[in-house]
Amino acid sequence: MHALVRRHLPSLAAATLLTLTSSAVLAQAKLVPAGSELSFTSRQMGVPVDGHFKRFDAQLAFDPKKPEAGKVTFTIDLVSVAMGAPEVEAELAKPLWFDSKKLAQASFQSSAIKPAGKGRLDVTGRLTIKGQSRDLTVPVTLAQAGGQTTASGAFVLKRLEFKIGEGEWSDTSIVANDVQVKFKLNFSGVAAL
Repeated sequence: MHALVRRHLPSLAAATLLTLTSSAVLAQAKLVPAGSELSFTSRQMGVPVDGHFKRFDAQLAFDPKKPEAGKVTFTIDLVSVAMGAPEVEAELAKPLWFDSKKLAQASFQSSAIKPAGKGRLDVTGRLTIKGQSRDLTVPVTLAQAGGQTTASGAFVLKRLEFKIGEGEWSDTSIVANDVQVKFKLNFSGVAAL
């Protein structure tokens, strides 16, 4: 038995060291709030209405050489919604909209990251808002400059799938079901693309 352990101990040690090193590389990326943005455009009676969130966070474990091993977790403080009008922001906090006093955060947890061409990824995961969860694939473009990596993209959110704008607000002729979501997230600590 001791001969077996001695024979395989170097391989086991190397595999453990490789796993720990790989995890350390993946754990280094940090969100840089300055310059990061999360915005949306909805349509009310056909007129575009823009808003954004002031507070959000992301945890990123990502190695550009092994994107499939990556993970991203994203949280949004729904109370931080900004629409440029305090009365609209107060309305959005109510149960028919975000219900942010009871359900203060939305979240996205990736389940797969796949290369989609040079500097592009398809990130699939679960988006949860107001206790409603849906699978979603988000196209992401990566760029690097000045020691930072920028992940940007856009997708359409179907608000009624998440019970955003219930009751009289579920009439899509008043508020469209499709909400265009755009993001630009700056990270430090990502290896060269």
